[in-house]
Amino acid sequence: MSEPIRLSKRLIELVGCSRREAELYIEGGWVTVDGVVVDEPQFKVSEQKVELLNGARAEALEPVTLLLHQPADQDVDSACSSINAASLSADHSHGRRPLKGHFARLNCVAPLQQGASGLQVFTQDWRVTRKLESDLGKLEQEYVVEVTGEMIAHGLERLNRGFTWKGKELPKIKASWQNETRLRMVLKNPQPGLIALLCSSVGVTPVSMRRIRLGGVSMSKLPLGQWRYLAATEKF
Repeated sequence: MSEPIRLSKRLIELVGCSRREAELYIEGGWVTVDGVVVDEPQFKVSEQKVELLNGARAEALEPVTLLLHQPADQDVDSACSSINAASLSADHSHGRRPLKGHFARLNCVAPLQQGASGLQVFTQDWRVTRKLESDLGKLEQEYVVEVTGEMIAHGLERLNRGFTWKGKELPKIKASWQNETRLRMVLKNPQPGLIALLCSSVGVTPVSMRRIRLGGVSMSKLPLGQWRYLAATEKF
């Protein structure tokens, strides 16, 4: 029985590549150990069968953007920690290989309103970060808000045209009833606490909030606590 060695070293012995190339192959998900993809260069192997998959490329992973259906009781750090291969939505996993490198150096952009659930965006891509940070004031955010109480007369009209309440100027938004207790609100760059303030201004109390869209990207049918990759065809 030989002494266990790093997977990257075994791969170098097998294919004659450089150490950096071996690490890139492994981190890219191109190496299997007894038929199972292993993406950690430091993984120790001894007598197992190590193979380099057909079409392997010694290239750094492309940065990814991940969309999480975040529970209301989670903070950003906990939400980020919950993103792993096991929490990838099964309905959105076809054709994707979740790798450990996809979960490193994730940056949360355009955070949810305090206490809200719904679409939370984590990205490694500086282009996505720059786009969202520079365009946030122009991007629509759509929330579904569960409320209690009775809305004042012409309350929807007031929300849609904007008005001054208790000396504070409230922005106009797109508001409509989704059903008897749920308001649909579309706002641009809502400041912390704005949705609760808007509800109070028309006589209702928010019970829960869920963001379902940010710009041109919708959460879709993503189960609570699960995530998916941003598709190449989706644009904020």
